[in-house]
Amino acid sequence: MSPTEAERHRAFLRQFTANEAAIRAFVRRLVPARADADDIMQEVSVVLWEKFDSFQAGGWFRPWAFGVARYEVLAWLRDKGRDRLVLSEKAVELLGSEAEASEPRLERQREALEHCIGEVAPAQRNLLLRAYEPGARVASLARESGRSEPGFYQWLYRVRKQLLDCIRRNLAREGWS
Repeated sequence: MSPTEAERHRAFLRQFTANEAAIRAFVRRLVPARADADDIMQEVSVVLWEKFDSFQAGGWFRPWAFGVARYEVLAWLRDKGRDRLVLSEKAVELLGSEAEASEPRLERQREALEHCIGEVAPAQRNLLLRAYEPGARVASLARESGRSEPGFYQWLYRVRKQLLDCIRRNLAREGWS
């Protein structure tokens, strides 16, 4: 790999990794199943890399990537067009436009959530995050925490309420509501 190619590769990876979660969330809002979103994201990643030369350095990567993702969702829809459970292209375009418009607010909410989770005591934060892992078993987490299952659910409710209040305070402080 030449130095120019290596730098191009690094520039792409920096942009892609910084925006991958938002791109995935955008795709996820447009398709009905997580597995479909994962398949589409693979294609989006490939297309973004292949077309990275057309991306204007210093431009806004996320809107550009959302546009690519929208076209990949539409291509997926055309391939799945015989399935009655698939949205129409017009619906995807509308959802895509709305998702793109709401992205700054959602990104700020994600940032506020990360900040607020960081304020939770480490042991409790670990337990909270484990409760939301795929395949998590509340019964075992409750035992591990020394709580009954109903007590654990009550604890989760209180922590979620504290996080929501923290997020709202952070957003209100910055003028987001």
